Amino acid sequence: MQDHPDTTFPLSARTLGRRSFIQRLTGIGAVASVALQETLSAKDTITMRTIANPRLFTFIGGDSGAWQVIARKTVIGEPLPTVKRLDIVIGEVKELPENALWKLSGVTSNERYTTRAEKDQLAAKQVTIGRPEATHAAMIPIRKSAKWWSMTQDERRAIFEETSHHVKIGMKYLPAIARRLHHCRDLTEPQPFDFITLFDYTPADAAAFEDMVADLRATEEWKYVEREIDIRMVRDVK
Repeated sequence: MQDHPDTTFPLSARTLGRRSFIQRLTGIGAVASVALQETLSAKDTITMRTIANPRLFTFIGGDSGAWQVIARKTVIGEPLPTVKRLDIVIGEVKELPENALWKLSGVTSNERYTTRAEKDQLAAKQVTIGRPEATHAAMIPIRKSAKWWSMTQDERRAIFEETSHHVKIGMKYLPAIARRLHHCRDLTEPQPFDFITLFDYTPADAAAFEDMVADLRATEEWKYVEREIDIRMVRDVK
């Protein structure tokens, strides 16, 4: 199951000097940089709109949010404080809102362990997070051991798929269960987990979801998981 990054994102306005603005174009790309420089006026300042990272998601546990927490289980390791609701925000949240107890962040990214054939098979069957009928969800953050991260990419791939059949297991439950994987290790600020996976599904597919997570936790790969929290939610339907 692969990522489908959201295409919407928040914007914030910032006023910069002309020289500073040009210098900030470095990360945009040479072609875009030249094009934008050609459109600049001779004025000392211009207003640019800074695009927030549309791949960054922040999960906030507290007393508010669209998702009502109906169950929480510490599978292994240190627990998270119990919360009533979960809010999922696109972008960075620097400070916890009032009555929030924790926040977790991660970014969607490219596929790390799938082959081309597997990617094509997944793309043909998977669906995106956020279907109106998918009113049930699970957020499962995990952290893997130092032994896992000491391996090379091909060694982790061998455990991930050749031994544990992670992709093959997930394929069995498509398109009923949607999944979006968030990488926490890609962020500059240290995070308590390595991955946050968000699933959603219809009430009729709740039993299938239980079967899927049971299959995954029985694999060789899960022997390298040293912290895992399983939070179940239902979405407010207006």
